[in-house]
This record gives sequence, C-alpha cells and structure tokens, in this order.
Amino acid sequence: MNSEVLHPLGVRVTDVAVGPLGPSDVDALRHLLAEHGAAVLPGQHVGNDEFAAFLESLGDLMFTEGETPVEGYPDLNVITNVGRTTPPKSTFHVDTTYIPVPPAYTALRAVEVPRDGGQTLFSNQYRAYDTLTAEDKKLVEHATVTHTVTGLDGIEGSAEHPLVLEHPVTGRTALYLTAPARCTAVSGSTADEASHLIRRLVDHSTREDNVLRHSWSPDDVVIWDNRCVMHKADHTGVVGNRVMHRGMAGDRLARAR
Repeated sequence: MNSEVLHPLGVRVTDVAVGPLGPSDVDALRHLLAEHGAAVLPGQHVGNDEFAAFLESLGDLMFTEGETPVEGYPDLNVITNVGRTTPPKSTFHVDTTYIPVPPAYTALRAVEVPRDGGQTLFSNQYRAYDTLTAEDKKLVEHATVTHTVTGLDGIEGSAEHPLVLEHPVTGRTALYLTAPARCTAVSGSTADEASHLIRRLVDHSTREDNVLRHSWSPDDVVIWDNRCVMHKADHTGVVGNRVMHRGMAGDRLARAR
C-alpha cells in the first residue's frame, strides 16, 4: 500500500479503494493500522455497500446497541449534528469497551462535511505508555479496569480489561483506556485512587503533542485500531452539517488464534 506517515500517529493511504479487500490488502491494512493506529483514505466516492464490505474484509461487523442505525444498513450507525440545538458531547474514548471483546476497528465515512470545524482527534496510546515514568509503568503493569456503558438509555454492561495491552499484531505495549466516566474501578485501588489515576493517564495520553487532528474533506474514509488509539470528535466551532456513517468490526485473524 502506498502510505504517507502522519505524526504523531496515522498514515494516509492513496492506492486502496474502499470496498471488499483481497487477502493481501487485508494483511497490509491490518499491519498499517497496528503499527500507526489510524489510516486516512481520501477521495473515496463510495456508498454504504462498499463501506460495509470494506469493514467486513477485516472482521465481523459489530453494532453498539442504543445508537441510531443508518436506514437500510442495520450494522452501521449515523453520527450527525443535524436537527440538534446543542452540539453533541464527546470525550476521548474507545468504542464499546463495556463488552468482553470490544471492536478492534472503527471507521467513519464522511457523508456531509461542515464548512468549518468538526475535526476528529486521535491519541497515540503506544507513545502514551512509552512516555510514562518508570514508577507509573510499574503502577499500571498488572492493573485491570472495569469499563461500563454510559450515555445509552436502557443499555447496561461492564467488562474488565487490562490497563496495559500488548497488541496482538505488533507485540507493542499500549495504554488501554476509555473516557474516565466509563472507567469505574481499577484493581487494587480505592474508588478515589482509581478516579485520580484514570484521569491522570487520560490527560497524559491526550496532551497536544500526542494527538492527530484530522480535518475532514468530502469523501474521506478514516479507519483506526481501537487497541492502540483513543479518539474524540471536536464539536466546537462547527459551521454547517456534519454527518458521518460509522462501522465497527472485530479482528478476524486475532480472534482465530
């Protein structure tokens, strides 16, 4: 794949068409995402058939119960500011971590791009771990975090995940976090200690020099590996309609091991 490395994470890929991928492209994309966290695929003049097939090339599609599905595509959901009187809320997070095996990949397809604003931000969770102090590395090494669902009416769930994750493709170590409100307990810590630790680690992970800000262009598709990045939408200063279709998938190869 023809890719341009972005900083502090991500790659821009210009020679892949969003749609069903062959085995060699799946392998190449899987390794690019594992190494660099996110891939920007510009100029993708495609619809949801191609978008869903693209994700299905990597693994089984997954859907967050309680989200708004795309009409005619029950495995995809719509993210939009259209019809809202207040901007949506977004904090750095990883998608659907309150289940035992969360989605490995999330992708967004730009359906309508605002005139201004509406960036999506990504944090490099490999670098977040690598830049911890020796004391903090020891503190998080064997810790687990209880992740719970928030913001979805009538949906409940929780799952325990390691705070330090070894990526199954690269073998590299990443901090595995989500929004502080969704991290309700840390093994071996009191509630106050857990809250303080998680907020401190999220702040450390999302400092400006560790974040890629993606400004959307029409027909962009962006896909990322949830095991080594967090993400958030920046809804401040948005002028115009922002409509994205989102899909999530597991990692078929990792699950087959």
